[in-house]
Amino acid sequence: MVLLWIYCIKLRQFADARVRFQKYSFRTILGLIYLGFMINDIGYRFQPNVVASKKRYCLLLLISIVFVSCKTATPVNYSAPQATMVKSKVKSTKFMTGAENMSSYFSLLKSKKVGILTNQSGLVSYDYGYSISDTVKHSQQTGIKTASMHIVDYIVKNTKIDLVKIYAPEHGFRGTADAGELIVDGKDTKTGLPIISLYGNHKKPSVEQLQGIDVLLFDLQDVGARFYTYISSLHYVMEACAENNIELIVLDRPNPNGNIVDGPILEKEYSSFVGMHPIPVMHGMTIGEYALMINGEKWLKDSIQCKLKIVPCENYRREMSYSLPVKPSPNLPNDQAINLYASLCFFEGTNVSIGRGTNKQFQIYGSPYLTANHYSFTPAPNEGAKDPPWNGTICCGEDLTQVPKVNHLELKWLIKAYQETEEQPKFFNSYFTKLAGTKVLQQQIEGGLSEEEIRATWKTGIEKFKEMRRKYLIYPDSFLFANETN
Repeated sequence: MVLLWIYCIKLRQFADARVRFQKYSFRTILGLIYLGFMINDIGYRFQPNVVASKKRYCLLLLISIVFVSCKTATPVNYSAPQATMVKSKVKSTKFMTGAENMSSYFSLLKSKKVGILTNQSGLVSYDYGYSISDTVKHSQQTGIKTASMHIVDYIVKNTKIDLVKIYAPEHGFRGTADAGELIVDGKDTKTGLPIISLYGNHKKPSVEQLQGIDVLLFDLQDVGARFYTYISSLHYVMEACAENNIELIVLDRPNPNGNIVDGPILEKEYSSFVGMHPIPVMHGMTIGEYALMINGEKWLKDSIQCKLKIVPCENYRREMSYSLPVKPSPNLPNDQAINLYASLCFFEGTNVSIGRGTNKQFQIYGSPYLTANHYSFTPAPNEGAKDPPWNGTICCGEDLTQVPKVNHLELKWLIKAYQETEEQPKFFNSYFTKLAGTKVLQQQIEGGLSEEEIRATWKTGIEKFKEMRRKYLIYPDSFLFANETN
């Protein structure tokens, strides 16, 4: 009993510290322990005298398996630089994004000229009191309600913060532009604030565009994929802020694919706006954590570092399911598309459509070169796709709207499409290498390697990245699932 009590305490300590198992997952080890006790119990029924005398040794052995199979526990928050973390002033068990934790960062904006980089995903929920009078019954009802508003609208309407400029990423401030579409500077019709586009030929804000700004807020919803360009916008903004001695405050939001670290590491020679850093396709970090890594690894030009603060999410755990309240870009309409995005985005470097110009973007794929089967679709212009690939042409392929949620970078659909296409030499285009961050993946698929064989070549790079990534985690990897995403 004493050993069992010690075991329970140690297991709880491991859980609290989000320990990472060297070889076996937590559920595997629990299964081994359960199996050991079952075998012990069965043996006791047939040979009670023999087994009873060895029970304590069996228990000790099982405890030893757990201890030997584990690495040293790493404390919560690992070693994320605490000097950059904005301390929360909220005492609540309620989940909040960094943007919603207003009482913790609004004071940092007092008496300063403020700019903000955001888009339609910059929503905040807030509570407000209400009062309803009943003149017939001579009574009054009061209470608290929750409402949602864009952060820019909230600041302008409800605060005295001097917000002077809006900066917009790909797809624009209100998020309706096509992927890659040129966005020009303008004025927000709702607030009258000037909008500066940080896309096209001006991805990095210039000295003139930052003039008059004391502090810049960053509030964009990322989805955890290397080629989702908001982390590239983050890089350029951090670099510009560092060069102009402007403080950057990142308002953190959960990564909806937060547990997944997977894919080939980007090779430096293939760096572009759809992949700037030596990371896997799926990085498993929030945008706040990623900002810490950009700074800590000195990836900015000339190894400069940004004056950075992070407002973390409150009461958030990485294993929590997070459904976005608004689509983060025009062609990611729902949770299924967001989950499949990284796996299907490789098709953008081929002659296969991923459903742009339909209402199932990143949930289907098809091409005129694939064999006709039970599923087909015809792309047509719509919001976010004014001229989609294969516009007006019937595409045969597969509907993935009902497939279970994936927990790793899935290659089977890409490999299947390549193997079944009528024109294999025309399947890939030059953009595929930019998305993959390497020429090797295309060569592996053309060479007939299986998904398992391809994934095996990623293992070393992923493990090295995880070691680097661990230094910057604000929210620890899940105790139960950290080793089950690859």
